[in-house]
Amino acid sequence: MKRGIITVVTVIAAFVLIGWVLSNNKKKNEAKTAIVAQGSGDVAVRTAAITKTSVDLDFSVNGNFQAAQQLTFSAENSGRITKIFVDEGSHVSKGQTLAILDAESLSADLEAAQASYQTALRDQERYSSSFATGGVTQQQLDQSKLNTRNALTRLQQARIKTGDANIKAPFSGIINKRFIEPGAYVAPGNQLFQLVDVSKLKLAVTVNESQVANLKTGDQVRIKSNVFPDKNFTGKITFIAPLADNSLNFPVEIQLTNNAGSELKAGMYGTAIFEFPSQAPALTVPRTAFVGSVSSNRIYVLESGKVAKTRKVVAGRVTGDQVEILEGLKEGETVIISGQINLTDGTKVTAVK
Repeated sequence: MKRGIITVVTVIAAFVLIGWVLSNNKKKNEAKTAIVAQGSGDVAVRTAAITKTSVDLDFSVNGNFQAAQQLTFSAENSGRITKIFVDEGSHVSKGQTLAILDAESLSADLEAAQASYQTALRDQERYSSSFATGGVTQQQLDQSKLNTRNALTRLQQARIKTGDANIKAPFSGIINKRFIEPGAYVAPGNQLFQLVDVSKLKLAVTVNESQVANLKTGDQVRIKSNVFPDKNFTGKITFIAPLADNSLNFPVEIQLTNNAGSELKAGMYGTAIFEFPSQAPALTVPRTAFVGSVSSNRIYVLESGKVAKTRKVVAGRVTGDQVEILEGLKEGETVIISGQINLTDGTKVTAVK
């Protein structure tokens, strides 16, 4: 019995709460729309005067530092690691030997390839002499020359594999990871080292369409790191994506040289500060003046202080909440920046504060 009473009370309380929420929302909506009812039946709107203002194109965006070169390279031959000369954190130069692979089987392959090549050379010489006296045909001589070329190719491949027994750094950098130990047996494809070069870095950022229009490759960019706020870095734009990503932004890469101590690390956050020369003052309007969106190029102008007239304009650069107007408006005119949803061309309006 008590459980039933509790349930009824709970249901009634829920209905009362819902009624209060609906009533409160209704009051808020009436307060929002009350502005339209002000005046003598005219539509209430907010306005702004058209003036010339300085256009500030400067902006900054955050991104991540990436290593200019980074490679995890793998074994190309099978064998046992006999020696390792570096460890994680070691600075290495391009061409430096990092480890040595047991080359016994590779040496045997090289010797066999050398022997085959020498045999092919001797056979070609004999066929050439016999061909001069009519002892062999042209086809037999050509086949002998082909055998020699094939033997030389195998010899060259064997020499390359033997050389690969000395595992060398493909570029200068720092050993970030070492995946092998002395005595380990590796096969083609097994990871050996991860090599990273942070002497030069890339700062990867994304910019929107209005910002990318002012950028070009080769531009100098000031860069800051929140880890080292007292230090300034300078980079150069090396890549601007010709195609926007899924968020309609454009990836941009900025290359910079690290300082002497290579204090910046790959993966840190950085801020690219794009600075532009001062721009001549231009006609601008608030972004909210456009009907729908900036791409509509349609604005309501207040004429005679009481009539809304639609006007086609040509929009230019977008900076923050201001849009440059290239054509369609004159300095001193007044545009409507709020209440356009209630307007049609020729609607009488009342400007309110």
